[in-house]
Amino acid sequence: MVNYIWVALTVIGLVYAAITGTIDEVNKAVFEGAEQAVVLSIGLISVLVFWLGLMKVAEEAGLLAGLAKLCRPLMSRLFPDIPKQHPAMGYILSNMTANLFGLGNAATPLGIKAMEQMKLLHGSQPTASRSMITFLAINTSSVTLVPTTVIAIRMTYHSESPTEIVGVTLAATLISLISAILIDRYFAHRRMRR
Repeated sequence: MVNYIWVALTVIGLVYAAITGTIDEVNKAVFEGAEQAVVLSIGLISVLVFWLGLMKVAEEAGLLAGLAKLCRPLMSRLFPDIPKQHPAMGYILSNMTANLFGLGNAATPLGIKAMEQMKLLHGSQPTASRSMITFLAINTSSVTLVPTTVIAIRMTYHSESPTEIVGVTLAATLISLISAILIDRYFAHRRMRR
Protein backbone atom coordinates (compact mmCIF):
# COMPACT_ATOMS: atom_id res chain seq x y z
CA MET A 1 0.00 0.00 0.00
CA VAL A 2 2.80 2.42 0.93
CA ASN A 3 4.46 1.76 -2.45
CA TYR A 4 1.28 2.80 -4.26
CA ILE A 5 1.10 5.99 -2.19
CA TRP A 6 4.73 6.85 -3.03
CA VAL A 7 4.17 6.19 -6.74
CA ALA A 8 1.02 8.33 -6.71
CA LEU A 9 2.81 11.20 -4.96
CA THR A 10 5.71 11.02 -7.43
CA VAL A 11 3.43 10.96 -10.48
CA ILE A 12 1.31 13.84 -9.15
CA GLY A 13 4.44 15.88 -8.44
CA LEU A 14 5.91 15.23 -11.89
CA VAL A 15 2.65 16.04 -13.67
CA TYR A 16 2.25 19.24 -11.63
CA ALA A 17 5.86 20.26 -12.40
CA ALA A 18 5.32 19.58 -16.11
CA ILE A 19 2.12 21.65 -16.15
CA THR A 20 3.64 24.59 -14.25
CA GLY A 21 6.92 24.46 -16.20
CA THR A 22 9.13 23.75 -13.15
CA ILE A 23 10.51 20.37 -14.25
CA ASP A 24 14.09 21.79 -14.16
CA GLU A 25 13.68 22.57 -10.47
CA VAL A 26 12.48 18.99 -9.89
CA ASN A 27 15.62 17.63 -11.56
CA LYS A 28 17.80 19.95 -9.48
CA ALA A 29 16.03 18.90 -6.26
CA VAL A 30 16.42 15.20 -7.12
CA PHE A 31 20.17 15.46 -7.62
CA GLU A 32 20.71 17.71 -4.59
CA GLY A 33 18.64 15.35 -2.46
CA ALA A 34 20.68 12.35 -3.61
CA GLU A 35 23.92 14.19 -2.81
CA GLN A 36 22.69 15.17 0.65
CA ALA A 37 21.60 11.56 1.32
CA VAL A 38 25.12 10.30 0.60
CA VAL A 39 26.72 12.96 2.84
CA LEU A 40 24.26 12.19 5.62
CA SER A 41 24.82 8.41 5.33
CA ILE A 42 28.59 8.79 5.57
CA GLY A 43 28.21 11.07 8.59
CA LEU A 44 25.94 8.52 10.27
CA ILE A 45 28.32 5.64 9.57
CA SER A 46 31.09 7.16 11.65
CA VAL A 47 28.90 7.73 14.70
CA LEU A 48 27.16 4.36 14.41
CA VAL A 49 30.50 2.56 14.11
CA PHE A 50 31.72 4.40 17.21
CA TRP A 51 28.68 3.47 19.30
CA LEU A 52 28.50 -0.10 18.01
CA GLY A 53 32.18 -0.50 18.88
CA LEU A 54 31.53 0.94 22.32
CA MET A 55 28.62 -1.49 22.75
CA LYS A 56 30.90 -4.38 21.75
CA VAL A 57 33.52 -3.30 24.29
CA ALA A 58 30.80 -2.99 26.94
CA GLU A 59 29.53 -6.45 26.03
CA GLU A 60 33.02 -8.00 26.19
CA ALA A 61 33.67 -6.28 29.53
CA GLY A 62 30.44 -7.69 30.96
CA LEU A 63 28.84 -4.28 31.33
CA LEU A 64 25.76 -5.24 29.32
CA ALA A 65 25.35 -8.46 31.29
CA GLY A 66 25.62 -6.44 34.50
CA LEU A 67 23.10 -3.92 33.21
CA ALA A 68 20.77 -6.75 32.23
CA LYS A 69 21.15 -8.30 35.71
CA LEU A 70 20.49 -4.92 37.30
CA CYS A 71 17.36 -4.37 35.20
CA ARG A 72 16.04 -7.94 35.55
CA PRO A 73 13.81 -7.25 38.63
CA LEU A 74 12.19 -4.29 36.85
CA MET A 75 11.80 -6.28 33.64
CA SER A 76 10.19 -9.15 35.53
CA ARG A 77 7.57 -6.70 36.80
CA LEU A 78 7.01 -5.21 33.35
CA PHE A 79 6.83 -8.63 31.68
CA PRO A 80 5.40 -10.95 34.37
CA ASP A 81 4.41 -13.74 31.95
CA ILE A 82 7.97 -14.23 30.64
CA PRO A 83 10.16 -16.62 32.69
CA LYS A 84 13.31 -14.92 34.03
CA GLN A 85 15.78 -17.10 32.12
CA HIS A 86 13.81 -17.19 28.85
CA PRO A 87 15.67 -15.95 25.72
CA ALA A 88 12.90 -13.37 25.14
CA MET A 89 14.05 -11.50 28.24
CA GLY A 90 17.62 -11.34 26.91
CA TYR A 91 16.44 -9.98 23.55
CA ILE A 92 14.20 -7.43 25.28
CA LEU A 93 17.07 -6.18 27.44
CA SER A 94 19.44 -6.02 24.45
CA ASN A 95 16.83 -4.14 22.42
CA MET A 96 16.28 -1.61 25.18
CA THR A 97 20.02 -1.15 25.70
CA ALA A 98 20.51 -0.44 21.98
CA ASN A 99 17.57 1.98 22.05
CA LEU A 100 19.00 3.73 25.11
CA PHE A 101 22.11 4.54 23.09
CA GLY A 102 20.01 5.75 20.17
CA LEU A 103 20.94 2.82 17.93
CA GLY A 104 17.52 2.20 16.45
CA ASN A 105 18.95 0.26 13.51
CA ALA A 106 20.80 -2.11 15.83
CA ALA A 107 17.76 -2.41 18.10
CA THR A 108 15.31 -3.46 15.38
CA PRO A 109 16.63 -7.03 14.77
CA LEU A 110 16.76 -7.60 18.53
CA GLY A 111 13.19 -6.37 18.86
CA ILE A 112 12.04 -8.73 16.12
CA LYS A 113 13.79 -11.65 17.86
CA ALA A 114 12.13 -10.68 21.16
CA MET A 115 8.72 -10.62 19.48
CA GLU A 116 9.36 -14.05 17.91
CA GLN A 117 10.27 -15.51 21.30
CA MET A 118 7.22 -13.94 22.96
CA LYS A 119 5.01 -15.31 20.19
CA LEU A 120 6.41 -18.79 20.86
CA LEU A 121 5.58 -18.34 24.54
CA HIS A 122 2.06 -17.20 23.65
CA GLY A 123 1.42 -20.28 21.53
CA SER A 124 -0.50 -20.15 18.29
CA GLN A 125 -3.04 -17.59 19.44
CA PRO A 126 -3.89 -14.92 16.86
CA THR A 127 -3.83 -12.05 19.38
CA ALA A 128 -0.83 -10.36 20.98
CA SER A 129 0.11 -11.33 24.52
CA ARG A 130 0.28 -8.83 27.37
CA SER A 131 4.09 -8.81 27.17
CA MET A 132 4.05 -8.21 23.41
CA ILE A 133 1.78 -5.19 23.89
CA THR A 134 3.93 -3.83 26.73
CA PHE A 135 7.10 -4.30 24.68
CA LEU A 136 5.55 -2.50 21.69
CA ALA A 137 4.31 0.36 23.89
CA ILE A 138 7.76 0.84 25.43
CA ASN A 139 9.48 0.66 22.04
CA THR A 140 7.17 3.22 20.47
CA SER A 141 7.73 5.62 23.35
CA SER A 142 11.18 6.33 21.85
CA VAL A 143 13.35 5.32 24.78
CA THR A 144 16.65 7.11 24.18
CA LEU A 145 19.47 8.02 26.54
CA VAL A 146 21.96 9.20 23.91
CA PRO A 147 20.30 10.33 20.63
CA THR A 148 23.22 9.15 18.52
CA THR A 149 21.53 9.48 15.14
CA VAL A 150 20.30 13.00 15.79
CA ILE A 151 23.73 14.04 17.10
CA ALA A 152 25.29 12.63 13.92
CA ILE A 153 22.85 14.58 11.74
CA ARG A 154 23.54 17.78 13.68
CA MET A 155 27.30 17.20 13.33
CA THR A 156 26.90 16.59 9.59
CA TYR A 157 25.15 19.92 9.18
CA HIS A 158 27.76 21.74 11.32
CA SER A 159 25.67 22.47 14.37
CA GLU A 160 27.51 24.69 16.89
CA SER A 161 26.48 22.38 19.73
CA PRO A 162 25.34 18.99 18.38
CA THR A 163 24.92 17.45 21.84
CA GLU A 164 22.76 20.18 23.37
CA ILE A 165 19.64 18.07 22.74
CA VAL A 166 20.69 15.34 25.18
CA GLY A 167 18.98 16.96 28.20
CA VAL A 168 15.74 17.56 26.34
CA THR A 169 15.86 14.02 24.96
CA LEU A 170 16.24 12.60 28.47
CA ALA A 171 13.23 14.57 29.70
CA ALA A 172 11.14 13.56 26.67
CA THR A 173 12.19 9.92 27.08
CA LEU A 174 11.22 9.89 30.74
CA ILE A 175 7.81 11.44 30.08
CA SER A 176 7.03 9.21 27.08
CA LEU A 177 8.22 6.05 28.85
CA ILE A 178 6.16 6.71 31.99
CA SER A 179 3.14 7.60 29.85
CA ALA A 180 3.48 4.42 27.76
CA ILE A 181 3.76 2.20 30.84
CA LEU A 182 0.80 3.89 32.57
CA ILE A 183 -1.41 3.62 29.48
CA ASP A 184 -0.36 -0.01 28.98
CA ARG A 185 -1.10 -0.86 32.58
CA TYR A 186 -4.45 0.93 32.48
CA PHE A 187 -5.67 -1.01 29.44
CA ALA A 188 -4.19 -4.30 30.71
CA HIS A 189 -6.01 -3.84 34.04
CA ARG A 190 -9.21 -2.90 32.21
CA ARG A 191 -8.98 -5.97 29.97
CA MET A 192 -8.39 -8.28 32.97
CA ARG A 193 -11.51 -6.94 34.73
CA ARG A 194 -13.76 -8.01 31.84
